[in-house]
Amino acid sequence: MERVLRRETRPSRAVVSMIAAVLVSVVCGYALLETGVRAIGQPPWLVDPLTAAERVVALPAGIPPLLLGVTGAVVTMAGLFFFLNAVLPGRRARHLFPDRRAAVVVDDEVIAAALARRARMAANVSPEQVMVVVSRNRVVVNVRPTSGIPLRQDTVLEAVRRELQDMHPVPMPDVQLQVATAGVVGA
Repeated sequence: MERVLRRETRPSRAVVSMIAAVLVSVVCGYALLETGVRAIGQPPWLVDPLTAAERVVALPAGIPPLLLGVTGAVVTMAGLFFFLNAVLPGRRARHLFPDRRAAVVVDDEVIAAALARRARMAANVSPEQVMVVVSRNRVVVNVRPTSGIPLRQDTVLEAVRRELQDMHPVPMPDVQLQVATAGVVGA
């Protein structure tokens, strides 16, 4: 069960792995092609492998500093991209709900919709006046009150917290309420 939950809450690294595999295969295939062309005595397609190896050993001689800096920056960024994808855990926008019999994984948008409905009912406003953003450790409830009608912030905040406590998401996010200073004209 733990493996299933982990798979559902963490993103796959298959795409990044395929990109790395294709890049390595292309470089190795080209090196093999140039080596094979040299072995049968034909001229190289782009660069003779021996000449390329000599140029790499002689770096930075003969290469303008700007080109060398740009090439180094591109290679560094590519390496950093692959390294960070390998090391950082990553996370999908999902929360776990504890259940003894089943693995329950809920998308953060579903949680946000339920909390927005609860905040809307507690604030007595229309659906367009409430927006909820759910992240791993935080729920931000944005409310635009109706002009002329007082909004009890503690009531809205308590209603959202109670709804979140009833859900029991793992990990349990903190709730923040932001009330807009400009109200909406009531209909």
